[in-house]
Amino acid sequence: MKAIITVAAMLAAALTAAQAQNVQTVQQADAALVKVAQDRAAINDEYAASERECSTKFFVNNCLDKAKEKRRVALADARAREVDAQHFKRVDSVARRDADLAERARKDADEAELRAAQPQKPAKTEHEEAKPPSGVRVADREAQHDAKVQRQEREDAANAAKRAANVEAFERKKAESERRQAEVARKKAENDAKAKQAAERAEAEKKKAAAQPQAPAK
Repeated sequence: MKAIITVAAMLAAALTAAQAQNVQTVQQADAALVKVAQDRAAINDEYAASERECSTKFFVNNCLDKAKEKRRVALADARAREVDAQHFKRVDSVARRDADLAERARKDADEAELRAAQPQKPAKTEHEEAKPPSGVRVADREAQHDAKVQRQEREDAANAAKRAANVEAFERKKAESERRQAEVARKKAENDAKAKQAAERAEAEKKKAAAQPQAPAK
């Protein structure tokens, strides 16, 4: 009973989180995950376009910082929706297993009640050896299921922490790579501007020299 109550509480929490994005069935959760993948691709495409646009502006770093912040907020929202949908599916799966277990336990109880209502067989003689009861008791089955649910919960928590650490490490590496790319773009823009200014000065000097009158030959 304790495991069933725990799973019911988990399902209620998952439903509360998922209802914010209208996820009430496994099919809707799958559709939400597809939408997250599409949104994430669109976010990255928009950021790539912003990078190209920023490279043409004078304040490159300021423009890139704004684009990065916009992408970070959008990706965080997509990740939250993804986590809610995945959690809903996991809890729904556990709830289905619990429902199957409860149905099997009910059938076992019905069968036990029917056997108890049947006439008892004649007592065995003292020469006959009593056979051990066969099958798994309902209490043992429930205990095994409780242990399985607890083990699954621990594994889910450990996997979630590992995934979060991997995502954080990936984001750090990506941010560092983007910073280096932005620095390279900034230096390139500065060098291009300096080269352009030098060319303009050289052209101006050339025109100025050409405009000065030539001294008459002696």
